[in-house]
Amino acid sequence: MSPEAAVPSKGLKITVIILRTLMGLLFLFASITYLFKLITPPPLTGAMKVFNDGLEASRYLMPTVKVIELVCGLAFVSGRFVPLASVLIAPIIVNILLVHAFMGPEGLPFAVFLVIANGLIAYYHRDRYAPLFRS
Repeated sequence: MSPEAAVPSKGLKITVIILRTLMGLLFLFASITYLFKLITPPPLTGAMKVFNDGLEASRYLMPTVKVIELVCGLAFVSGRFVPLASVLIAPIIVNILLVHAFMGPEGLPFAVFLVIANGLIAYYHRDRYAPLFRS
């Protein structure tokens, strides 16, 4: 942390540890069950089925996303490279939010949790991102 940066409160630090651990476990579960086909997902219908079929038809997109989720999940759970993991997982979280907002509203609370949790994690590590915004 730079000397001029504010020192985060102990409560925020504990909150971020809890949130990053929960996010990490969620992404680990989702990626491991997909990559190793441990759980048969329920059948999809309507727009979600069409969207998912398109992703699966690419043959590279879903495995790539799940590997990124696995790596970021490991980073969140271990507490190492958390700012990098937060940036890498952000586009995936935005897609999760938009898919559930427009096609599967039953998953929207989960998606909103991910957006808020990743936002708080990024806010906590904001000093790490500061050099990116200097000209």
